[in-house]
Amino acid sequence: MPATSSTSRSPIDTRYKRIIAIAIPVMLANLAMPLQSVIDTAIVGNMNDAAKLAGMGLAIQLLSLILVSFNFLQYASSGLSAQALGQVTQVNKEQTKQTSITLLSILQRALLLAIIIGAVLLLAKPWLIDFGLQALSANPASGLAAKTYLDVRFWGVIAELMNFAFIGWFAGQGKTRYMLYQQGFIALLNIILTLFFVYGMQMGLVGVALGTTLAFWSGVLVALWLSRRHLQLTWASLFTTDPQHFTKSKMLRLFSLNKDIFIRTLILTLSFAWITRLSAQSGDLVLAANAILLQVLSISAFALDGVAVSAESLSGQAVGRKDWRSFRIIVKRTGIVSYGLAIVLSTIWWLAMPIYLPMMTNINSVFELAFAYRHYAVLLPLVGVGAYWLDGIFFGLTAGNIIRNAALLLAVVFFPLSGLLYQRYDMTGIWLSVWCLLLLRMLILGGFLYRVQRSGKISPE
Repeated sequence: MPATSSTSRSPIDTRYKRIIAIAIPVMLANLAMPLQSVIDTAIVGNMNDAAKLAGMGLAIQLLSLILVSFNFLQYASSGLSAQALGQVTQVNKEQTKQTSITLLSILQRALLLAIIIGAVLLLAKPWLIDFGLQALSANPASGLAAKTYLDVRFWGVIAELMNFAFIGWFAGQGKTRYMLYQQGFIALLNIILTLFFVYGMQMGLVGVALGTTLAFWSGVLVALWLSRRHLQLTWASLFTTDPQHFTKSKMLRLFSLNKDIFIRTLILTLSFAWITRLSAQSGDLVLAANAILLQVLSISAFALDGVAVSAESLSGQAVGRKDWRSFRIIVKRTGIVSYGLAIVLSTIWWLAMPIYLPMMTNINSVFELAFAYRHYAVLLPLVGVGAYWLDGIFFGLTAGNIIRNAALLLAVVFFPLSGLLYQRYDMTGIWLSVWCLLLLRMLILGGFLYRVQRSGKISPE
């Protein structure tokens, strides 16, 4: 069997069955991530203190602003590992060994970068917390609660950044069940530890943060064990680097892609931080209510990201083989699955909202305000699905320049528009801003995909 012939490769499986097979474990694994935030918010929301709930919302948003700015570790690892698999031409012992070395080096580079970035963030903890809460317009009471929580959670930032790298690395290879094992373990341990620290040890907000921090560090150990098992390596080999995979050109390639994704992600997280700032300016009541409702966005986004990972993994393999026909099929079919799932999610939220809101808080004023704006949250899956799906396609392409330019264009339009909406409609303007952010992302990325197809690199079907 000739190793150089493209026909010797098995065709990329673009069936709906394969798309869903990749998506379901990712969706389950991803749901474990916001579930931790939901549990934390629900525990704090039942402490009969709106300031603590508002502070929790501020803390989660600030931590997201800091950490998600570096989730290029996930996307770069995913795209590069998917393309590495796509370049495999035949299965034999020698090539399997070489592929394992390549995949290991991708993971090692991402983990090294995660440790360096995390260490810098940890050293800058006091300044980041104080400046961040001031930038988010925190009130004294909610700001104190947020600081109490963040002082503990920051000790887990290295583990959380490493978690990004593991998620992307597993996803790019289609090893989504490993993601499920890892994320499921973190979520379950977090719930157990948080309940123990809060109700057993009476540690309050500190206990909520400590449970999450310890769970993420435990998750790193589980992910290392899964990585070693996947590559069939010894523990020593797992931590042994190959100099040929840490050359200047390879590192520059990684940093170039990361730079573009970093700019994109920073703009998105600043956009959500801006929305949180608008909520904080409206008072702790609005901030607390929106902290509960925006959990719907988080849960829905992570669920829909399951199909986006399918799109990323399969499109990345198609690009690795320069198989544009399969790429076009992948775009079409993952889009259909994405919108189908969004309809299901919005229906579930519509039915579940009367149960969800009372579970999240026992503060009447917060509940009433959140209930009044529940319909904006219920429609979030349908409003945001296009953005998540197209993100997956472009991450599979590792088209860093397009990802960056789309985000810059988004910023130019979104911030002035959001300011006008808030000035005119107050809290309704905040929710219209959330919708605009998601819809603008879809429209801009859709336009770039059309241009890429017209350019001839990916010709229309």
